[in-house]
Amino acid sequence: MKKLISVALVLAMSLSLAACGSSGNPEGTATKGVLVMATNAEFPPYEYHDGDSIVGIDAEIAEAIAKKMGCELRIEDIAFDSIIPEVSSGKADIGLAGMTVTEDRKQSVDFSESYATSSQVVIVPENSGISSLSDLGADSIVGVQTGTTGDIYCSDDDSIGTVERYNKGMEAVQALTQGKIDAVVIDSEPAKVFVSENPGLMVLKENYTNEEYAAAIRKGNTVLLDNVNKALEELKADGTLDKIVAKYIAAE
Repeated sequence: MKKLISVALVLAMSLSLAACGSSGNPEGTATKGVLVMATNAEFPPYEYHDGDSIVGIDAEIAEAIAKKMGCELRIEDIAFDSIIPEVSSGKADIGLAGMTVTEDRKQSVDFSESYATSSQVVIVPENSGISSLSDLGADSIVGVQTGTTGDIYCSDDDSIGTVERYNKGMEAVQALTQGKIDAVVIDSEPAKVFVSENPGLMVLKENYTNEEYAAAIRKGNTVLLDNVNKALEELKADGTLDKIVAKYIAAE
């Protein structure tokens, strides 16, 4: 009987650790009991630096997911367009970065259930004369963050003249304030932050697109996917998810 109990305990612990993922350090050595989250901490209020810490909606959601799974969370801050390769290669377990679910991304990773809705919006100077999307014509220069859906959508938009790509959303906004480009297409919540920090800018009332955020997970890792979805379902049901979002985004 004692042997049977011991075997059961070992099996339970193994399943728990397996659910945490097996990614981790740069060499790819398995790190059991750790959930490694890849993100790009230049996307307030979803992820950003506060001193030496990475905070924000995604960081707290990932922390809550890890806690539900009995794991320790470790956040890796990398370039946005490196997140999916990190996840698909197994160097990271999940990618949370205000990442929109797209058919193209589904070719490389699986996605959890959606945990937030958002939209792509357009930032312009207040005195630019641009008041609607139709004012962005063939001569317009639009800034985007490389690899984001803003980049994807604008690159496929024949009505836009030139798409300028930047490593960070803030770099695109800085180029806008310097008159180097005509507009910036970016997610709505970061847009609000950037506009509040840069007088003279505004967000057009008309959304460029509407979309949903989810966690990216390595293709075929059904154990981790199921555990993340289960955790998200519980976090939605008990109100934790709403509380996290409300902490960073004031109700309108």
